[in-house]
Amino acid sequence: MKTKRWPLIWILSFAVWIFLSLVATISVVQLYRGDSDFNFSEIAGMQFSQLMPFALLTPLVFWLADRFPMGKQNWVRRSVLYLAAGFVFAAGHIAMRGVTPYGVFDPKTRTWHSAFWDYKAHKVDVRWRSLERMFLVNAFDDINGTYLPIILVAYVVSYYSRLKDRDLAAAHLEAQLSKANLRALKSQLQPHFLFNTMHSISGLMFTDPHAADAMMSRLSELLRMSFEDGAEQITTLNRELEFVNGYLEIEKMRLGDRLTVDLDISPETLDAQVPHLLLQPLVENAVQHGVAKLSSKGNIRICSGQDGRNLWLKISDNGPGFNCPADSAPKSGLGLRASQERLQTLYGENQSFTFGALATGGTEITIRIPFRPTVDGE
Repeated sequence: MKTKRWPLIWILSFAVWIFLSLVATISVVQLYRGDSDFNFSEIAGMQFSQLMPFALLTPLVFWLADRFPMGKQNWVRRSVLYLAAGFVFAAGHIAMRGVTPYGVFDPKTRTWHSAFWDYKAHKVDVRWRSLERMFLVNAFDDINGTYLPIILVAYVVSYYSRLKDRDLAAAHLEAQLSKANLRALKSQLQPHFLFNTMHSISGLMFTDPHAADAMMSRLSELLRMSFEDGAEQITTLNRELEFVNGYLEIEKMRLGDRLTVDLDISPETLDAQVPHLLLQPLVENAVQHGVAKLSSKGNIRICSGQDGRNLWLKISDNGPGFNCPADSAPKSGLGLRASQERLQTLYGENQSFTFGALATGGTEITIRIPFRPTVDGE
């Protein structure tokens, strides 16, 4: 068990044994209430001196069970160890009980007194015979009635604690693997975007140097935005749209009037959390495989809205489209595959990614993820 849990075990041990001492006292009081020799303080003293030593011994038994667990390979040695510890447990109980004023009962005087201290003479008076008799009489009950149940409870607590620690370690490892996977997927998207953009710029170097220079300037701004976000996986929809608008400005320089963009963004979704670089590869796909293949004007439409607890995003174009199932992206689309994998890693089953052809021509991608507004300072 972890070190930080031991103070709690000590606190719970004292709380449980104080409670049991009170219950035992009340039970005896109810039993002897009509007795002429009834003495509440004496009854309480006897019960507390009998049970409270277990409050000190219980955490030690927990330590024993945690430090020396029993297994298939060592059960014989551990059994001997636990048996020996049981006698030590009983001896410790008798010794601590003997220190109290209710340690030993003298049948001659019908009074209780300590087995180690003479309260009348105020001196040490160890009564070995009384201690020996108490040990022989109480050892069996202490071991079977108290020690073994504590061992069993300690094993249950230790098993649960180890199981919980393993679950936490597994969850932490899974989170680390997920982060590593997300970083890998994002690292695929960034050079993919950069390569395609540089390719677009190189196509204008000799035909339109001024447009190529403007595209380089805009690209540097996009790279600065990307570096500012660094390794962050989550951003706001508003920030993501800024990045996408910058990319579309570059593509408008290349395609001119052949590219138009419509935005239908619900204001309440602007502060919603979305994965960084979620929209850009999808919009890039719409440009490269949709608008760029048209001889006439092409249009890209980006929409967002809130549907209950979900945020939905749609990216559509009027290009030639793809012939593929609605629940999967084309096998050749690196950006689409990486986007799907990132959504699966981040949200598991709480997301959907549909990809299909529109009845009017073109392609539409619809994404649904949990709606999580960004709070100030997040």
